[in-house]
Amino acid sequence: MALSDSEVQKQIKHMMAFIDQEAKEKVDEINAKAEEEFNIEKGRLVQQQKVKIMEYYERKKKQVELQKKIQHSNLMNQSRLKTLKAREDHVKSMLDKVRDQMSNVRNDKVRYSALLEGLICQGLLQLLESNVVIRCKQDDVSHVQAVIPKAQKVYKEMTGQVVQLTIDQQEFLSNDMSGGVELTSRKTRFKVVNTLESRLEMLSTQMMPEIRSMMFGVNTNRRFLN
Repeated sequence: MALSDSEVQKQIKHMMAFIDQEAKEKVDEINAKAEEEFNIEKGRLVQQQKVKIMEYYERKKKQVELQKKIQHSNLMNQSRLKTLKAREDHVKSMLDKVRDQMSNVRNDKVRYSALLEGLICQGLLQLLESNVVIRCKQDDVSHVQAVIPKAQKVYKEMTGQVVQLTIDQQEFLSNDMSGGVELTSRKTRFKVVNTLESRLEMLSTQMMPEIRSMMFGVNTNRRFLN
């Protein structure tokens, strides 16, 4: 039985309504999926940016902490260097005072003569030569002449050798020096400097750890005494 026009139109409308509904549902599905994917991507990007921001500020924090440590270390080093400089200046000042007072040793004739004898003997034992020239301050010539026989005797007793000693009458030690002698071998031209200044310099170098300990106390951080 053939359908009437009204029934055909009714079925067509029904089919079109079904198609429209299917299309709307499909659009809604696509929109929902698109929104879900958008939200997922947005969340991923937001999280990615959050991580980058956190990493950036974490690096900044570490840089600031490192800078603080460097500044603290620099301040500590500067403080330590200032302390060391002040101590070295104090030691130098003390040695300068000792150096200024060394010339007073010459005022005690007996003591100074014994000192000259000891300096000459020590120089002879270092040179071990048979002919030696002694250089001294011009004011000390008589003192040196007086102790030469004693020094020769001590040297012979210690080495079994005879040594000829001559005072240099052409060139003397500077008047600025406190005293002491220089000994030179005529044969080899080797020289031993035994002036009071040279002895002070040598002793101050050798005894610097003890000097620092006496002046500033023992440094518990030092592993070696030098």
